[in-house]
Amino acid sequence: MNQSPEFVRTSTGAAMMLGFKKGFFYRDAVPYCVNLLLDYEGGCFGRCAFCGLARGRDLAASKKGQSFIRVAWPSYSLDEIAKAIPGRPNLVKRICVSMITHARAAKDTAEIVRRLRSATDAPISVLVSPTVIEKSDLEAFKAAGADKIGVAIDACTPALFERLRGHGVKGPHKWERYWECLAEAADVFGRGNIGAHLIAGIGETEEEMARAIQRMRDMGGETHLFSFYPEPGSAMESSGPPAMDAYRRIQIARYLVDKDLARADAFSFGEGGRIESFGIAPAALEAVIASGEPFRTSGCVGRDGTVACNRPFANAPPGPDFRNYPFAPEKEDLERIREQMEGSAS
Repeated sequence: MNQSPEFVRTSTGAAMMLGFKKGFFYRDAVPYCVNLLLDYEGGCFGRCAFCGLARGRDLAASKKGQSFIRVAWPSYSLDEIAKAIPGRPNLVKRICVSMITHARAAKDTAEIVRRLRSATDAPISVLVSPTVIEKSDLEAFKAAGADKIGVAIDACTPALFERLRGHGVKGPHKWERYWECLAEAADVFGRGNIGAHLIAGIGETEEEMARAIQRMRDMGGETHLFSFYPEPGSAMESSGPPAMDAYRRIQIARYLVDKDLARADAFSFGEGGRIESFGIAPAALEAVIASGEPFRTSGCVGRDGTVACNRPFANAPPGPDFRNYPFAPEKEDLERIREQMEGSAS
């Protein structure tokens, strides 16, 4: 098979944006980030319960075969991608190179970043696998041309992480190492240049999620928030996404914390850790909700300062029920969001 670093996989949306595949984007929600995924014959050595790349995943249970975030990731040569990116300067606002848990991934990631940097001036992020890298690898990624580092913590408590990513699934990942890697990334890349992926709806409470978001912020980073959406063939394929009202509250919490408008320790929590108040004046909270900004995708920004990694359909299929909006919500969207927050819409 074609393997990294000479070949990488890219999301279907990015393949369309680069002109490799035909199609159209629902509501013109073009992805402005070229998401690239390392690929090896042995695959990923992780066994995360929610992931489409997990070793041991039941491919027969998925009609599409192996996928990641429920879409196909076709393989292309790195040279082909590097040649296509400069021809779309108004569309490619960022490139994200995603590692998998594999012994060759660190060395190959640095090589991929170097080759992309020589071909384009688009900013480059690396979504790292802390299990297979050291601080020196982060330094190598920066020297190669990366400007931001992401760490997919995903499960926001030690117990959940252990059950879904560690010993509970016979996986190699360690909670302590993931947070240690974030601290190392902050030291190498600087505050404001690190981020953590967190997935809502995999067994945590709203309070636990809010406190993890605050921990990330206190380290100098931001949270890239996802709503759980089951991956066919994964160990959690029969689980459902979080209730929409709960997810909207967590989105508001993330926005307030990441924008330094409130701290999680000022929130109040009720039964089951449900967020009951955000610790700010009602008028201020209403202004935040009316802006629609909390409900947009959170991710790495492009050179224009707006989120480039808008991942249009990473949380739900195309349709009116966006979990993370890849654009500013319009009037009708905001009306639906308010209904969802009241529990009167799906």
